[in-house]
Amino acid sequence: MLQQTRVAAVIPYYQRFLERFPTIEALANTNEQDLLAAWSGLGYYSRARNLQSAAKKVQDAGAFPSDYESIHELPGVGNYTAAAIASIAFDCPHAVVDGNVLRVLSRLTAEKSDLRSLLTRKRLQETADHLLHRDRPGEFNQAVMELGATVCLPRNPQCLLCPIAEYCEARRLGIQQELPIVSKRAVPERAEKELLLVERAGRLLFWQRPPTSQRLAGFWELPESEHLPNARIGRKMGSFRHTIVNTYYQVLVFRAEVSKAPSGFYWKDTKCLHEIPLSTTSKKALACLDNLGTHAGRL
Repeated sequence: MLQQTRVAAVIPYYQRFLERFPTIEALANTNEQDLLAAWSGLGYYSRARNLQSAAKKVQDAGAFPSDYESIHELPGVGNYTAAAIASIAFDCPHAVVDGNVLRVLSRLTAEKSDLRSLLTRKRLQETADHLLHRDRPGEFNQAVMELGATVCLPRNPQCLLCPIAEYCEARRLGIQQELPIVSKRAVPERAEKELLLVERAGRLLFWQRPPTSQRLAGFWELPESEHLPNARIGRKMGSFRHTIVNTYYQVLVFRAEVSKAPSGFYWKDTKCLHEIPLSTTSKKALACLDNLGTHAGRL
């Protein structure tokens, strides 16, 4: 859950997720709609599907794997996660390299190449592997991550407090403020979209993304104005900003009416919306609907 998501945002989801799926078996055997509903709002929904796939593999194996290679084979588990679990939980000698560790190592070695480069990251991974304390890999990994999080800061590194300052090549050269070097991201695009709140007898109109959708497969969405060209657009209920990858959206939310639901659209009871996976944009739009305050608050 913490991948690409802040701790403060994750905590309530984490607590509710564990209440809903307290065991590997509960997670492995739930249906996808319940899984996505529990994850709804966190984004990057492939994480939830990978988590369930991993739970199924663990259930089939009868226990959680205890070596790096087997952990790495679990769906959704990359080099960083596998190294962290293997070293901290099972004392396997694998160096963890996250953003904080990359910053520490780039200053320690005075690395002047772009951190976004795969070759640079590979070189720093090799450095981490070389420095790793083989007898206490978990403690070593956590110590370096903590050093980057609390002392070797992105701006104003606390060199006078650093326990490895005497070994730091960047500090020796006086360039610690200039490192690490990270190229700028692409300039984001900006776009605008309109979402429609079509309500009738305590129900709202939605459409569901197909299982083959490349994004948010299986999630329920509010219709956009282009989906309902014959809708009668009412008053504006609000607006919000939403970011998807490299695009910044300004989303306008309007009430609307239709004579009948077009093919592919379905009425959903507002009291049961917490039971279905809703996209983040739909949740934000529902918060604009004045008479749905209590329901939107539970989503």
